[in-house]
Amino acid sequence: MRTALTAIAAIALLAACGTTEAPVTEQAPAPAGATSAAAAPITVTDARGKQVTLDRPATRVVSLEWGETEILAGLGVMPVGAADVKGYGTWVTAAKLDASVKDVGTRQEPSVDSISALEPDLVVMESDDEELAAQLEKFVPVLVAKGSDASDNLKRMRDDVNMIATATGRTDAAAKLLSDFDAALADGKARLAAAGAAGKPFIMADGWKQGSTISIRLFGKGALVSEVAGQLGLTNAWTGKVDGEWGLGTTDVEGLSGLKDPDIRFFYNASDGEDVFADGLADNAIWKSLPFVKKQQVTKLPDGIWTFGGPLSCQQYADTLVKAFTA
Repeated sequence: MRTALTAIAAIALLAACGTTEAPVTEQAPAPAGATSAAAAPITVTDARGKQVTLDRPATRVVSLEWGETEILAGLGVMPVGAADVKGYGTWVTAAKLDASVKDVGTRQEPSVDSISALEPDLVVMESDDEELAAQLEKFVPVLVAKGSDASDNLKRMRDDVNMIATATGRTDAAAKLLSDFDAALADGKARLAAAGAAGKPFIMADGWKQGSTISIRLFGKGALVSEVAGQLGLTNAWTGKVDGEWGLGTTDVEGLSGLKDPDIRFFYNASDGEDVFADGLADNAIWKSLPFVKKQQVTKLPDGIWTFGGPLSCQQYADTLVKAFTA
């Protein structure tokens, strides 16, 4: 995710049972004997197609992306180190980190020395930095996750969860995590249908301001949270051009003017406190003329729902959609 979001961040100063509400989990490291695999060699094929062999399930793991950090914590494997721990605390609340987790630098430029000092038995990262992976593999096995795939992002997320779970001996925990997620989606879909909201249109966005210019990033076809909403039975009203990896597209406020359906609900993320929609567009005539603005059908996500996260963040997102459409 570093390549995709670094470019955006340079412009944007930014980098998404029986109920859809995902509880915030505070997982401690798995105790001895709690893994679902014996302490025997494990071979996992990662997103590079590379076979990664471990002498035993990894317990001292360093994670270099927030999505994988959330997955580890959600599986009950507290990483010994993670990239941008402070930022994770701002943008990701679905699986909190212990105070013991060491910061190993930014997601864009993690410190190899800081990682090495923790003596990890596994580093988990995403697939956009071959040079970094090669540096790390001189002293530790590296497991590369896909991070995003707009051709089928929910399957990709499941694959990442199962891959990381296999490497850490937490396959039973992964099965429960994904089962709970599926149950929450099914429950949310049923609640929306009962409320007459099946098929209703939504938009998901975030945004940033540079000088007097406000840019808007839309989560279109193939974005992870778009697929979550689709599983709930909702319809993405944004059909503009998106990239093939993340399912993201950009526009300005004028680009939203064609969205005339009065049923559209507009959702956005501004966990860092910079709310360009409530503040930067407050006096913008085009923004104020949009049907979903005039009808007060604009919802800011609760702070800390990571739109590029794992099952727990996705469940938080689903819960927010269901609440808005059934209120």
